[in-house]
Amino acid sequence: MNYILRRLLRAMLLLVGVSALCFLFTEMAPGSFFDEMRLNPQISPETIAALRSSYGLDQPLAVRYARWVNAALRADLGYSIAYNAPVAPLLWSRAKNTLLLTTCALAITWLISVPLGVWAASRRGGLVDRAVTLASSFVISVPELVIAVGLLALVVRWRILPVGGMMSADSDALSMLAKLKDVARHLALPAFILILCETSIIVRHVRASVLEVLGATYVQAARGLGMSQSRLLFRHVLPVAANPAISLLGFSLAGLLSGSLIVEVVCGWPGLGPLILEATLSRDLYLVIGGIMFSALFMIGGNFVADMMLIVVDPRIRKEGVDAR
Repeated sequence: MNYILRRLLRAMLLLVGVSALCFLFTEMAPGSFFDEMRLNPQISPETIAALRSSYGLDQPLAVRYARWVNAALRADLGYSIAYNAPVAPLLWSRAKNTLLLTTCALAITWLISVPLGVWAASRRGGLVDRAVTLASSFVISVPELVIAVGLLALVVRWRILPVGGMMSADSDALSMLAKLKDVARHLALPAFILILCETSIIVRHVRASVLEVLGATYVQAARGLGMSQSRLLFRHVLPVAANPAISLLGFSLAGLLSGSLIVEVVCGWPGLGPLILEATLSRDLYLVIGGIMFSALFMIGGNFVADMMLIVVDPRIRKEGVDAR
């Protein structure tokens, strides 16, 4: 229980720190949403000053931050100047799409990475191990943006999958099953890019963890007693190697989320990525801050889930919580 409370406290402090830095950096950034208005001779300085006052931008930074925190505790993240609408509903409508993309990519990534990493480690130096190591090294060395643009160009050129948006223009006339297939086809390209990039990282970590356990004394003794390879791997090696892999789960979600923001922009997937980019370019202050806070919340949530899984599989952490009493 103490372990969970400490993690929750750290998560809260991290969110406070992220929000404070967001306000500080947006204050330091040059320009504002009203710069283009000042170039328009039909808009008087008094009108611009009145607009700044209505959004609270004429107040000192500390006052604006205190007001925002007080409103955020009530699930009010401010008002978007560009969209002339509350920030929270705007973000949630896009966050659901980002969550769909990252959740699908995360599940498939781990379903591929764990068996592949174990297989490569159990055949160290073999053809499978060399192929996995070479392919993962190549993918890791290429920037994710380059991979996304390259695959997008191939898909567009060969018309393999639909690009842009979440559904086709005629989706309203489709049946429910056809709509699900249409969403899956639009989801396939951005999800494949995320899976390809993240699998190359996770499979190497899983392989390294399994190899470390395979070199342990008790594993060598079990092998000497004639235990079969499959039973040795799944009954004795994987439970021990799962600890560092589960710790990696939170970082994997963070990597997928940060990568998805880029992939969404490149592939035209209507998630948080394009929204945050548009808000940044237009200097829509509260929409930018809200988007970053949503991303931070998802990352912290992923790390917290990984911590809970560690409590279940690692008795040392449970013992640590008992001893702390």
